Amino acid sequence: MSTCSTVSRELDEPVAGTAATARTWLLLEQPGPWGARALTSSHLDPALGRALEAAAQGTGVRIALIRRPGRHADSHMPAARRVYVAHTVPGNVWLRAATTTDPAHLLDLDFAALGRGEPATVESVLGGRPHEGDPLALVCTNGKRDRCCALLGRPLAAELAASGVQGVWEVTHLGGHRFSPTVLVLPYGYAYGRAEAHAVKEVLHRAEEGRIVVEGCRGGSAWERPGQAAELAVRRAVGEYAAEALTVVRTDGAAPRWEVTVAHADGRRWLVGVAQGASLPPRPESCGSVLGSPARMDVVDVREVTVTAMAS
Repeated sequence: MSTCSTVSRELDEPVAGTAATARTWLLLEQPGPWGARALTSSHLDPALGRALEAAAQGTGVRIALIRRPGRHADSHMPAARRVYVAHTVPGNVWLRAATTTDPAHLLDLDFAALGRGEPATVESVLGGRPHEGDPLALVCTNGKRDRCCALLGRPLAAELAASGVQGVWEVTHLGGHRFSPTVLVLPYGYAYGRAEAHAVKEVLHRAEEGRIVVEGCRGGSAWERPGQAAELAVRRAVGEYAAEALTVVRTDGAAPRWEVTVAHADGRRWLVGVAQGASLPPRPESCGSVLGSPARMDVVDVREVTVTAMAS
């Protein structure tokens, strides 16, 4: 059986520059089945789901539902649900954990402040505290969006959990079905495609050390797609793997060509040329969709520059 993920893998489609974009992630535990649009097609009150979507609109906050790996009996609803909020912009990366007995309390959060990277609203509304456990590994398993996420994501999440990984959760949607299994690692917000258990464990180990693995990395969610590809290219070019060392400070141009400025915490800067290409031959972007040519981010030039040269 040919799926979107097998075709993408066979064609060796690059994964860099394909991560979902979010400066801040808001994750709510919601057991039970998920529909294609999980916030409004799960056991969460659909009116609440719509209100949360509206509250997050345009703020840089992305909301997703999570559940523990395993069977999803409809009747299993914890009295207190886990809530995680993570801000992923380098220099201000944080992850807060909380519990709530009433998900409607999430509407009391200041979403604009969350998007700006201010955690105080999590603490005041939900009693959130800094997460002290292992990094989180969020595995997309929502088969109602794409069967690859269920066929490949659920076994990966189960394998990780069975092997003792503490921070593993199933998540509703990370985009890029054809790169399944897809995983988002928090607090730093880097996403991975075609993930395997041993590789995810290495990613989590490095994240504990404040470092990033670039192999299989789709990009950091803090940046738009050209910035994701540019930042990863600089990491590879200079061998920089510290999680918060690099920042995308500027993106000039528009599709199909951008010039991205990537800055190092030590003051170095690079200009990175990124071109939008079309993935050929045509392939399905998700299972059941018509054949298309998904956009790809191709890095064509990485140049270190001096601040003086940039100012002139």
